[in-house]
Amino acid sequence: MTTAMTALAPAGIEATARITAVPDGRGGTRLPVLESDGPLALRRTRGTGPYARVTVVGAMSAPLGGDRLAIEADVRTGAALAVDSAAATVALPGRTPEPARYDVRVTVGEDADLRWLPEPLISACGSELRMTTRIELAASARLVLREEQALGRYGEEAGTLVSRLTVHRCGRPLLDQELSYGPGSPGGWDGGAVLGGGRAVGQLLVVDPAFAEECPETRLLGDGAVLAPLAGPAVLVTAVAADALRLRRVLDGALRTFG
Repeated sequence: MTTAMTALAPAGIEATARITAVPDGRGGTRLPVLESDGPLALRRTRGTGPYARVTVVGAMSAPLGGDRLAIEADVRTGAALAVDSAAATVALPGRTPEPARYDVRVTVGEDADLRWLPEPLISACGSELRMTTRIELAASARLVLREEQALGRYGEEAGTLVSRLTVHRCGRPLLDQELSYGPGSPGGWDGGAVLGGGRAVGQLLVVDPAFAEECPETRLLGDGAVLAPLAGPAVLVTAVAADALRLRRVLDGALRTFG
């Protein structure tokens, strides 16, 4: 593992961490590139089955206002990678009024498998974060992606959070959505038609070529959660809950239905 140099710009920290996963020839996966940078410390941890597991450890408080953070991952043909995090990511106000950015860019090759299951993102009061996740999938790639967002810490108002998730499969759009919460967001973001008093929002995206033959049907998963098939071999679970703990229970229950 190597550590890249971190540039401290006047507006904040710029850091990009990188992961490359390839088959090891023995039914497992090796990581020829595992490159930490700045607050994004990558650690190889114990995986299961064919998966190489990487845990993102926060080496310092981030993202702060003005920071520019990114994680890039390349899961090559036949590899299996699981990515999680050691703790929640907390977006905080920074030294400047500029918003922070956190970008995730991933490619998943043929017959490759990615499980992207980080801990929640907490949008603290006074923070402003723009987060984008862009994933490129090959035709036979498989993906499990969980996103969880807690709007404010206990007893405080939410910060401003704009989150965009874009997934392409075989070069064609599979999912492209943008969510916006907190001060400066469109009116009604915390009303009955959107959050309905909830303080945590999340989604679980599962892409599996097997869904081309038989895909789960739309159904409710208790109060505040719904499972819906997409126009492709994929399903999306979206959920709103009173807090992050209840949100996780809903999404974990949905994940178990997919094995």
